[in-house]
Amino acid sequence: MLTGMPISIALGLTVLSFMFTLTDVRTESVALKLFTGIENFEIMAIPFFILAGNFLTHGGVARRMIAFATALVGHWYGGLALSGVVACALFAAISGSSPATVVAIGSVILPAMITQGFPRRFGAGVITTSGSLGILIPPSIPMVLYAVSTNSSVGKLFIAGIVPGLVLAFLLGATTFYRAWRNDYPRMRKATFAERFDAFRKSIWGILLIVIVIGGIYSGLFTPTEAAAVSAVYAFIVAVFIYKDLKLRDVPRVLLSSANLSAMLLYIITNAVLFSFLMTYENVPQALAQWMIDQGLGWIGFLLVVNLLLLLAGNVMEPSSIILIMAPILFPVAIKLGIDPIHFGILMTVNMEVGLCHPPVGLNLYVASGIAKMGITELTVAVWPWLLTMLGFLVVVTYWPGLSLWLPRLLGM
Repeated sequence: MLTGMPISIALGLTVLSFMFTLTDVRTESVALKLFTGIENFEIMAIPFFILAGNFLTHGGVARRMIAFATALVGHWYGGLALSGVVACALFAAISGSSPATVVAIGSVILPAMITQGFPRRFGAGVITTSGSLGILIPPSIPMVLYAVSTNSSVGKLFIAGIVPGLVLAFLLGATTFYRAWRNDYPRMRKATFAERFDAFRKSIWGILLIVIVIGGIYSGLFTPTEAAAVSAVYAFIVAVFIYKDLKLRDVPRVLLSSANLSAMLLYIITNAVLFSFLMTYENVPQALAQWMIDQGLGWIGFLLVVNLLLLLAGNVMEPSSIILIMAPILFPVAIKLGIDPIHFGILMTVNMEVGLCHPPVGLNLYVASGIAKMGITELTVAVWPWLLTMLGFLVVVTYWPGLSLWLPRLLGM
């Protein structure tokens, strides 16, 4: 990884080298493991959610959601910035990807904020951090990866992410409002009821996707994977035939970019499955769990170590790789210490959110840097107030399992 080799190849070569030189694992079992590793029904959700997100990003849904959010909160201090937070939360509920949320919302709202007189740094800080809601508010691609790595329920994880996602959106909004109020940033005219209703009517097709995905999963109408396929088809119809912002001739380009991203993720998953197999074969998770128990490190100490480990990993890897490498090692220890697997999944996802917003490999930073035309160093300084809010929220999520588990328990899941 230090030489710049792609993580998937570095992971695969390391595991294969170890297996063929230091173990007696048969070559046939390695080939079988590589094949069966991605022969998982739930993995199919990933390319479908990526495709749905791409259709919506190119299809004008984001612009209508921003208009709806502005009609709701635009008259408060920092109105347009608050609209960005609300729009990111809404778009997160249909895209499943943080970078897609930053691109879709940021490319529309950042230029508008600068025109209205907001400092560029302030606008970039809001969108970079609010975009991270894309992986906490369901549907979420990292949650699917965690479920695949640990044999957890994708549906439960999705439902568990709703309350923490809304709480984090509120906290980011509160941070934005406070800074806007303190610096007397611009406010907008209060929208009339008719204007709000009109904005809602125009954005209803995008908002309906939230109801279809979450309602369909909870009602048992379809599985999370089937929900992903439905959302892709629905997003295509909305973007091409209802809003008509995406032309039929542009559809192959969207399909190709989605296929490229899906292939990259599936290749990482394949090698990560092999890595997980090696860890299990060498009894690493079991030995680690026993060592921690012998040291008297309870669940409180363990979760503190996990957070530090994941935040450090966020400095050198992107979320998909971290989850696929770390989850198989840490998950058995968490289970042995009596930590709920769904709570642990939400905790890992929040850590990934923080990792997306700090250097050197924070993906949201690079995406926002291109949109805001700012250097990474300047953008890193800009996101600090919101990043501190996210770190405080991480502590709450870590040591208050009820925040993640309340809704699944309420729904009897």
